[in-house]
This record gives sequence, C-alpha cells and structure tokens, in this order.
Amino acid sequence: MRPAARRLRKRLGRRGTALAILGPAKICFGLGYALQPGPNPAGLGLLTRFADIRCWSSVWIICGLVTFTCAWLRIGRDGLGFFAALIPPFVWGSAYLWGGLTGEYPRGLAIAAWYGLGHVALILFLATLPEHSVPHPARRERGR
Repeated sequence: MRPAARRLRKRLGRRGTALAILGPAKICFGLGYALQPGPNPAGLGLLTRFADIRCWSSVWIICGLVTFTCAWLRIGRDGLGFFAALIPPFVWGSAYLWGGLTGEYPRGLAIAAWYGLGHVALILFLATLPEHSVPHPARRERGR
C-alpha cells in the first residue's frame, strides 16, 4: 500500500492533493442539500429568491467535480480547479453577508467571515503553493 500511496502523492503533487481533497468535500456538502433539502436555510434568502436550494446544491456538486478533475492536470493547467473551488463558498458567503447586513439573518456576518477565511482565503493560499520548495540560497550555503 505504501508504494501506491507514494506514487499517487508524486502524481498529484501538492496542488493536486489540495484539489483532490477540496473536490470531494464540496461534492459531499452539495449532496447533503440535494438529497435532503428540508426548508430553506436561514440566511440564504438572497439565493433562494432566484432558485431552489437543490439548484444551489448542484453548484457545489458541479464545482466539486471540476475541482477534483483538475487535481489530475499538470501544474499550470490546474487553475480552473482552484477557481471552481472558490465559486460555491464565495456565493454562499456573499449571501450570508447580505443577510447579515440587511438584518434578515444577523448571524450571517459570522458565517460570511467563516466562509471568507475558512474557505475563500484558504483556497487562495493553496492556489499560490509552489509545487516544490527550493531552499533559500543562504540556507544552502550554510549546509555545505
């Protein structure tokens, strides 16, 4: 099992591993709302005015599939995966922010901050990760 995991990690690299984790997470989140939507979640009134929550859950699922698929692309071609990973939390975070600012859902401000920091900022950070770390030149000289 170890050699297979090593080959997979080498094949995916840092960026691909991040996308391979983010994709299924987004799919699972979307499936939760698609399979058992229940009443419209509080704070998402801005979204549910335009479409049913199942429609919005499909955004999570589709973006998760694109994200996971892009994990297998070469570095430099995986940018679409990070962009797709950004769409659902940005849209939902914006809806919660709107709900908080309008007073419709005061807790929306905290949830919007959570989406912004815990999702959007994290994905933007992961998108900037270099595939390989190169030691700083001064550190290489000290090592000799």
